[in-house]
Amino acid sequence: MINFYKTENNQITKIANYINGCWINVVNPTSEEISYLVDDLKVDKGFVLSSLDEEESSRIENEDDTTLVIIDMPVMTNEDNDTVHYTTMPIGIIITQANIITISFKENPVIEDFANGLVKNVKTELKTRFLLSLLFRGATRYLQYLKQIDRLSSNLESKLHKSMKNQELIELLGLEKSLVYFSTSLKSNEVTLEKILRGRVIKMYEEDQDLLEDVLIEVKQAIEMANIYSSILSGTMDAFASIISNNLNIVMKVLTSITILMSIPTMIFSYYGMNITNGLFLDHFQWFPLAISFVATIVVWLILVKKDMFK
Repeated sequence: MINFYKTENNQITKIANYINGCWINVVNPTSEEISYLVDDLKVDKGFVLSSLDEEESSRIENEDDTTLVIIDMPVMTNEDNDTVHYTTMPIGIIITQANIITISFKENPVIEDFANGLVKNVKTELKTRFLLSLLFRGATRYLQYLKQIDRLSSNLESKLHKSMKNQELIELLGLEKSLVYFSTSLKSNEVTLEKILRGRVIKMYEEDQDLLEDVLIEVKQAIEMANIYSSILSGTMDAFASIISNNLNIVMKVLTSITILMSIPTMIFSYYGMNITNGLFLDHFQWFPLAISFVATIVVWLILVKKDMFK
């Protein structure tokens, strides 16, 4: 799918056809659309295929008058069991002399924000500024998702205090994996941004330089947050794995205590219920087995309560 956008009246607007200075957004293109990019727009085929590679890492590459910047963007998905999963996906940003092109193998919320006009003061003809605005939006989305992960982990921790199941622990494991994905992608993005900052690959003005530094600050902050949350979550999972085991042991302790109490009258009545006519102690008093069962049960119950066997 290929869509064209142009800034009109300080607002990004979707247009029907290609013109110079427009933004070309490509999502999961067909072979015909790839041919259009390569043959008609003269985009390097290697750049296009690299942008569509799901395993491609963040990097910057320059060839002739075309620059390729691949950045990992955060993605949030909902699983079938209503759990939230966070991961990252690469987006290829190709800057040519006439246009800026974004290519991805599936839709991304950061790109959708630009396409829907949610990002203000962005001009498609200012390609470098558009690139940096896109990177800044991606960095802020990382921070947003990291705060969501922190809230989710706090909610799961409160559930784990009384849990004996593995579901919450599995969800925490998923959040920890998400933090690993975020941390790895953010570090790769940081390297790419520093190359842009140091090198002469992309022409930048002074205002662009300031915006790039802001992007780097946001990325570094996101890296620090991801590392902190990952360390906390790792320790939390170890602690609550022991808590789940302890909760199960407490339940087994209570059940064992109840079983002991129930076994006392059972043993006494079984003894008096045997098919023996002589030799039983006070067998002619029918109330005696009931009384001794009651007394013995109370005594054992008091002993178990004193030893905190019901807590």
